[in-house]
Formats: sequence, structure tokens, C-alpha cells
Amino acid sequence: MDSSLSKLAWLGHAALRIVSGFLFACHGAQKVLGLLGGFGEAHGSAAMGSLPWIAGVIELVGGTLIALGVRTQLAAFICSGEMAFAYFMAHQKNALLPIQNGGELAVLYCFAFFFLATNGGGPLSLERGGK
Repeated sequence: MDSSLSKLAWLGHAALRIVSGFLFACHGAQKVLGLLGGFGEAHGSAAMGSLPWIAGVIELVGGTLIALGVRTQLAAFICSGEMAFAYFMAHQKNALLPIQNGGELAVLYCFAFFFLATNGGGPLSLERGGK
């Protein structure tokens, strides 16, 4: 069974990149553009120049680049770092473990993007010409 699934590794790599990039860009669209339910209690956008707004720009631009497979390694490295920063700044102070402090998504994005930063955009990325 292992050899059968390994034949689909290319699809798993592409799916991880496309789905995680798209979802990450959606978080940025909430913060920067006030779309998809908006950001914060007012459900608008974050104040321009604020830390959440800067994070939103990284998420919107980085997530879009990752999903498309353009400059994937650089974008994923920056996004991975942002998620590590977000985890330690916003979540870790509340409890030791991510399950206790609500930081599971930040940790998961951090390591998914770290994988993409170290392995590239892979198949179906625009930087590889869709191959």
C-alpha cells in the first residue's frame, strides 16, 4: 500500500501548497480588506500600519504567491516565520501547549510553510511551468 500512495506524493505536495496558500490568503483578506467576515470585533479591516495589518499583508500576498506557486520558497519562508512569531507573541503566553493556548493553526501553518520553504513549490506550480 505504501508504494501505491507514494505514487501520489506529487499530488499531496501540490494540494498542500494550493490549499494552505489559499486559506492563508483568506486570513489576510479578512485583515487587510475586511472581506470574508472581516477582522476583529467590528468585522472591518485592521488599521493600516498596525501589526495585524502588516500580518494581513504578509498573509494575503504570501498566501497568494504560495497558492500559485510563484517564488514559493521565499514566500513560504516569510509566512512560516510570521506564524512562529504569531505563536510566541499571541498564543504561547497563555499556556504551554498549542492545544491549550489556541495556537494549533499557527503551528500547523508554520510547519506546512516550512516544508514548502525547504522543498519548493513542487508540481503544478507556476514557477515550474505547471509541471
